Amino acid sequence: MHIVVAIALAPVLGVTPCPQASEPPTQPVVVPAFCSYAEPDARAVRREGDGSVSTWQGTLAWYGWFGQGGALEVRLVAEAPAGPCTLQFACGTSSAVLDLAQPGRSVTLAVPARGYHAIRLTATAGTVPVLRAIELLGAAAVGCRFSAVERRNAASVHLGYPVPKPHADEIEWFHCELTPRTDPLWSYYMATGFSRGYFGMQVNSPTERRVIFSVWDSGSEAVDRGKVAKDDLVQLVAKGPRVRASGFGNEGTGGHSHVVKPWCVGETHGFLVHARAEGTHTTYTGWYRAPEATTWELVSSFRAPKDGKLLRGLYSFNENFAGENGQRERDCEFGNAWVRTVGGTWIELVEAGFTHDEHGKELRLDRSGGSRGKQFYLRNGGFVVDDAKGAVTGYGKRIVRESGGALPKALATLPVLEASAVR
Repeated sequence: MHIVVAIALAPVLGVTPCPQASEPPTQPVVVPAFCSYAEPDARAVRREGDGSVSTWQGTLAWYGWFGQGGALEVRLVAEAPAGPCTLQFACGTSSAVLDLAQPGRSVTLAVPARGYHAIRLTATAGTVPVLRAIELLGAAAVGCRFSAVERRNAASVHLGYPVPKPHADEIEWFHCELTPRTDPLWSYYMATGFSRGYFGMQVNSPTERRVIFSVWDSGSEAVDRGKVAKDDLVQLVAKGPRVRASGFGNEGTGGHSHVVKPWCVGETHGFLVHARAEGTHTTYTGWYRAPEATTWELVSSFRAPKDGKLLRGLYSFNENFAGENGQRERDCEFGNAWVRTVGGTWIELVEAGFTHDEHGKELRLDRSGGSRGKQFYLRNGGFVVDDAKGAVTGYGKRIVRESGGALPKALATLPVLEASAVR
């Protein structure tokens, strides 16, 4: 038995259909239960294969874009609970109680204004029901939009760094400093990415943070490294103390290395990548500098087959790599970015192009990139759109930061990376 008769959810994959007329919709906007976020504990929820939410603690929150403020009727599509249950809905400063002993009831909330808002549901008494969806009607439902796909991650956002054409094939060193401004669980702030790999830091659990350097194998295998031909595998050449190295899959395959580092918000960390071309192979090495340190520490060095080129395709990114908390805002800064050619010429990177993944095209507009003085920044998540601050940044937008005017710290004497030093 349902409290409200459930309608088919198949048509709402992608963005839930929203009427464009000025009159309130006659058919409800349906937002599946699996789109909700559990708060404050992101994993205090059980999501079933049919899209329902069977058990949950605390509050469930659905985040959506509203084209206008006004009255919003909210209906609950759910299985009848085993016993009495009282729920409280809230949006902004408005709230209303729904007693499930009275099937068919809906509540009316007030959406305060145009923009992103959350509809929150909290069980105040009794046993929680199995949730299928919420249905939205009323003036505020006109033009509203919710992501109705299984993925709840924030959109991934990137900065691509162009290198002057005369030097594009000569880049041996890539340096960038990274300053995290927020640190939600499952954040990956990547500073020095290149065509064969990436180097940055993650929040992996409530108690563990890592610095990660990885290099992709050759070939096209996307999932299982066990299927990669031997002559396509990258090989670990060296690693620093306490660094763990292994293989990875499911996002392409390659060699992975990480070291646990208890980094903090507001600190500035240095990342340095070196490329050494040797025939048809290239050895890529990642060096990390802790805040205020004057020396670099080796993370790892990988020899990549079927390459033979230097650093190219330089980029940084900000990623929410697990979807349970995609409603949390992530913000990081990248500065003092430089490259050096094999001939010893230093080039400061003060220009970048902003891009985002497909998830940021329509479903998650809470993504942006820009400059703050001498820093680039990347933001995603939080369901915040502030046009005055450039929070919705167009795909491919050119961004320029102020010049730093000085060579990177501790690079006057670069690490010696002759073949004998890294074997």
